[in-house]
Amino acid sequence: MAKVLAALIPQPHAAVEVRELSEPELEPDSALLEVELSEVCGTDVYLQQGRLAGVPYPLIPGHVSVGRLEKVRGRLLDVMGQPFQEGDRVTFLDVHATCNACWHCLVAKASTRCPHRKVYGITYGLRDGLTGGWAEKLYLKPGTRCIRLGEVDFEKFMAGGCALPTALHAVERADIRLGDTVLVLGSGPVGLSVIIFALMRGALRVLCIGAPEHRLATARELGVSAALNVETSDVEMRAGWVLEQTEGRGADVTIEATGAPAAVVEAMRYTRDAGRVLVVGQYTDHGEVSFNPHLDLNKKHLDVRGCWGSDFSHFYRGVQLMADPSRSRPWSLLKLDRYNLHQANEALAAVATGQVVKALIAPRA
Repeated sequence: MAKVLAALIPQPHAAVEVRELSEPELEPDSALLEVELSEVCGTDVYLQQGRLAGVPYPLIPGHVSVGRLEKVRGRLLDVMGQPFQEGDRVTFLDVHATCNACWHCLVAKASTRCPHRKVYGITYGLRDGLTGGWAEKLYLKPGTRCIRLGEVDFEKFMAGGCALPTALHAVERADIRLGDTVLVLGSGPVGLSVIIFALMRGALRVLCIGAPEHRLATARELGVSAALNVETSDVEMRAGWVLEQTEGRGADVTIEATGAPAAVVEAMRYTRDAGRVLVVGQYTDHGEVSFNPHLDLNKKHLDVRGCWGSDFSHFYRGVQLMADPSRSRPWSLLKLDRYNLHQANEALAAVATGQVVKALIAPRA
């Protein structure tokens, strides 16, 4: 039986290990993906740190990946009902097994809250097979939604990675309108993609508060009107800066994409009366934070929304945008750093400390 090299997290707080695993036998209507690139994101850092509940360690990380279909057994269809062929360049929706039959799916129309959903590289573990992108090959289970990449450049698409559909979802839920001033808290991959989408959706001005400085430099290249380093400013300085940038009112829309609980309170305080706050950065439980319901929320007449993950529509439309040379150009400005499987621990450290804008695992390098 053929062997496959994979990098896995054996247990919380343990270093990534590279192991040789067996290539799986394919079930009907499944496929084997030859992985070209997989991403390293903040979620992978949290997986190694044991910050997510219910994770089936050991597991192979890498929930958004691109590659070529090496083997297809049975029928694997795209959203138009057309069959995939071996050799096709694809990505796939990392969320799997959404039931489309429960109350959340059918009544609330919130498939991201389906209790049956699983996620490659996060809630699928090694016992489920090659279900993470930090491997030479990845097993696409029956029912996995693949999306054709056609001529879309692998690196350009992965510059967006999981942040691409997440940011698209966030910007839509924030209801950004033509002429809005949008404040983005956070300059990581999600925050940077939010900046791009906010401008694309019609924001007149986008502001950014984040760190480190090299990520803020990228934000400026992407078109923000002004940026402030959170590491060299305090809350009062930041509040004053926002008022200076917004004629004393505050931002029309503030999108929190930091992961720091305190940033949610700051988001409310930096937003104008009757403005909108969108929280997308709190994927991991970093603890509680206090605020004044009267002064920070009710008296300001704020509309505050959460945003959890993304669904197929965001992923699909993200791919379509990446296929458009003009609209996808901003993601070409994001610097990518490649690592092979044996450098996975270095990649995690670089992401955890913000040394890189975007880190990618190239399993076959």
